[in-house]
Parts: sequence; C-alpha cells; structure tokens
Amino acid sequence: MNDVQHVFLVGAKSLGAYGGYETFINKLTEYHQQDRRIQYHVACKGNGDGSMDETRLDGVTRISDSEFYYHNAHCFKITIPEKMGPAQAIYYDVMALERCCEIIRRDRISNPIVYIMACRIGPFIKQYYKKLHQLGGKVYLNPDGHEWMRAKWSAPVRKYWKLSEQLMVKHSDLVICDSINIEKYIHKCYDGKGIGGGDPKTTFIAYGAETRKSRLDDEDAGFLNWLKEKGLEKKEYYLVVGRFVPENNYETMIREFMKSGSQKNFAIITNVNDKFLAELEEKLHFKADSRIKFVGTVYNQELLMKIRENAYGYFHGHEVGGTNPSLLEALGSTKLNLLLNVGFNQEVAQDAAVYWGKEEGSLARLIDQADRYAPEEIDRLGAKAKARIQNAYSWEFICGRYAEEFLKK
Repeated sequence: MNDVQHVFLVGAKSLGAYGGYETFINKLTEYHQQDRRIQYHVACKGNGDGSMDETRLDGVTRISDSEFYYHNAHCFKITIPEKMGPAQAIYYDVMALERCCEIIRRDRISNPIVYIMACRIGPFIKQYYKKLHQLGGKVYLNPDGHEWMRAKWSAPVRKYWKLSEQLMVKHSDLVICDSINIEKYIHKCYDGKGIGGGDPKTTFIAYGAETRKSRLDDEDAGFLNWLKEKGLEKKEYYLVVGRFVPENNYETMIREFMKSGSQKNFAIITNVNDKFLAELEEKLHFKADSRIKFVGTVYNQELLMKIRENAYGYFHGHEVGGTNPSLLEALGSTKLNLLLNVGFNQEVAQDAAVYWGKEEGSLARLIDQADRYAPEEIDRLGAKAKARIQNAYSWEFICGRYAEEFLKK
C-alpha cells in the first residue's frame, strides 16, 4: 500500500448534493478517479437531514448497505442518533474519525492523510490527532469561513465555534484555506498557538468552478418548461442561488429589489426555511410584489447552469466565509454579477463584477443602473468573469493543486 496515498475526507454529508464541501468532494473524486496514486475514502451521513442516497447517483458500486464505491472513491456511511439536535454534526464528525482509524488499522494503511472540513470538533480533536499520528497519519484541516460569526448561532454556540476553531488549527499538520483572507486571518489569530507554540502551517487552495457551458441548449424542453412553470423569461430575471440563511442577506436583496424600478423578476433558488420566510414576509410584505419569486430547488446541475446562463444578472449577498462556490458558479455562467462589497467577494471577482453595500438604497440604485447597461458593457464584464474563473478557479486547476499537496513527500 506504500505506493498509494490514502486520503480520508471527513465533513461533508453526501455527494451530489447542494453545499460547498459536497460539491468539492464530488469534483475532487471525479477529476482524480483515474489517478492510481491517490485512493480516497469518503465519510457520508447514513441517515437524517441531508443524508447520502447513493441510488440517486450514476456509476455507484455497492459493497453493502453502508459502503459503496463512487468515482473510484471508497465511501462509508455513518449512522447517527437523530434526537441529538444541533449536536448531530459534532457526533457525525467524531464517529467518522473513529471509523477512519478503524479502516486504517484494518487495512494496514501507511501514511494516511485525514482531511477534516470545518471546525466542529475542537474539544475532541487532540485525542484523534494523537491516535492518527500513532498510526503514521497526518491531519489536514479546511477551516471553512467564520462559522462563529453566523447570525443563526446563539452567543454560547458562537463561543463554542471560536474555541473549537482554535483547537482544530492547533491540532492540524496543515491548514488548507480556500481564501487568501481566511489564510491571513488564521495567522493573525493563531500564530504562536500551534503545536509546541509554533505557527500553523497553511496553504491556499481555492474552491473550483466549471468553465464550460451547460450541455443543454437554449431551446431545451426541460429548461423552457421550467421557465414557463416559474413565470420567467430568458434574460428577464435576476437570480440568486444559495442556502436560505440570514447572513446571506436575503432581507437586504429582497427589500432593495422591491425599492428598485426594475421591470424584471427576481428568482430565488433555495431550500426555504419556513420560519425565516415568515419573518421576512412580516418585515417586507414581499408577497405583494409579483416580481419576487421563490422558485424552489434545482438539483439537476446542467439545468441549474442553464438557468444561470440565461439570467440577466446574479446577486451575491454572502458575507461570512471564504471562497463561496455559488459565487464561482455565477462568475462562470452569468455575465452580470452584483456582489456584496466585502473582502471575500472582492478577492474572488476583482473587477469582473459590480458591488453594493448593505446601506439603504445602495443595491436598489445599482439594480436601476444595471437595467440600463448597454449589451457591450454586460459582455465586457462577462468576458472578465469567465477569464477570472478560467485562470484561478477552474476545477482542473484546483484538483491539480490538491494532488500536488496530497502527494508531497
């Protein structure tokens, strides 16, 4: 087994689903499926919210009810008690690490890398760091974004996230940051707090995005039916795709769109949270504005790409976290992108997008301006956006960087 680098991936719920880590693992295993130098082992959630359903994927070889191969990656399911509430995610990661150790022992794997995504299990990481080192392994970490800043968490939970992040960074052999801003933040906060008081070892590898166009053509029956069903027309809607949570600034985007004079629609592709939706309706009364359209979720990636390509413009309101996959996908597919003016978004898009602030009137004014852009201006921004993705964020490039990192001796 010494000639193959075994890499265990912990932190995603399932492959082929929404979510940054899910998309990342799907692409990483897809691009490396013919690379005999790397063998991936992927932890998946076996039950409950967001759990893995491999019957929805093509090309799966099932070993048992709890194990299967996909993209030549060995995938194993972790079953969790569903009554645990928010602690489920912590239990899931800990049990996944336990299972990684079992597989390493059972198969006598030499020099494994265990790559943990997100900083959920700080209070437990020290024992697994020691255990994996005893097994000849290393622990790599993707710290994600500033989870402790997310609006959905109460003060005690935020405190836990911050402490957990510190402990995870401390007990990692390498921290892989998907944003230059996150890498700077890790050094600013944790230099001098690594193992033995040293500085955390970091590297920057971004998320990726597709640079090709959708395989569906503009007259595809499924796409045209989707538009008709949702009351939309090509190039006559603004779009947002993402998780329906407060820190993605849905309130600001909807309020400002309602203030704008735009004759276009605003299509929102998301998994709706009824409680948050009711709060927004109470504040904004958006149901009275026929331009605001919650259009459900779209899991067909080719259709989603085609919907992005035919949007007049894309809104991006994320303000917490590193390089966001939905922003990369928008830059790869939509010509005109209107982004919240924060460091993470500027780092990714640079001058290939236009920016708005959270202050009242900022986005509404920008929408009214954008509605008047000449086609040449939109084409110019679109060309810059595609070039930005091609040069710095293509999946081929990103997966190549991961192979370099994993195969370093």
